[in-house]
Amino acid sequence: MVSIHRRIFEDLEAMIVSGVWPPGYRIPFEHELVQEYQCSRMTVNKALSALAGRGMIIRRRKVGSFVASPQIDRTVMDIQDISTEAELAGHDHSYRILMRNIETLDSATAAQLGEPIGAQILRLHCLHSVDGKPNALERRIIMLAMVPSARTENFSSVPPGKWLLDMVPWSKARHVIRAVSADAATARLLETERGEACLTLIRQTWQGSRTVTYVEIIHPGDRFQFAGDFHPSERGVMDQLPRRSAS
Repeated sequence: MVSIHRRIFEDLEAMIVSGVWPPGYRIPFEHELVQEYQCSRMTVNKALSALAGRGMIIRRRKVGSFVASPQIDRTVMDIQDISTEAELAGHDHSYRILMRNIETLDSATAAQLGEPIGAQILRLHCLHSVDGKPNALERRIIMLAMVPSARTENFSSVPPGKWLLDMVPWSKARHVIRAVSADAATARLLETERGEACLTLIRQTWQGSRTVTYVEIIHPGDRFQFAGDFHPSERGVMDQLPRRSAS
């Protein structure tokens, strides 16, 4: 059975993709969608957040949501969080924080990020599960100069990726995808074998010239895939798709 927020997402997506709602078109207000689908405002907000995460709509506080114009120079992967993607695909998502430390950047990491040595960061390790099975190991750095509210956030109710998307605007992102072999610690957490193939997404986002966050997300190769549809005259969009293990 398709969940209500998934149905709302698909209905609105169809109106946008078909061109019935052209760029700049104001989509129905949240309270109108609540009435139409007979659901909670939180359910509607989840669907709209997913559309905004895909770059399909622009949300403006106190004004409404509008169909976004195509952006030819967008990155081929939208900024998305694991929890929303899993839920929209009909899966159950859960997570737990493995580590949360406030540290200062060492010289090697500072050079890697292009940030000053000694800058304060929040370092997080988080394990995500989909349908009760480990699906992703998240290793994240948040620059506290850019996101000072992260200093006191414990992420007990909202995972770090979703929290950042909701709280902090970004102006540029870079993605790198690598195939890696699971080391002993990673294999233990992801419940796979040491040396098994994994997919690692490395993402860095900026606001202006300053880093907001840097994250490495490691997925077991048999439980995850990257897939995308591309057309010569349209921008490509690559989705992160959790998939059920054959086991």
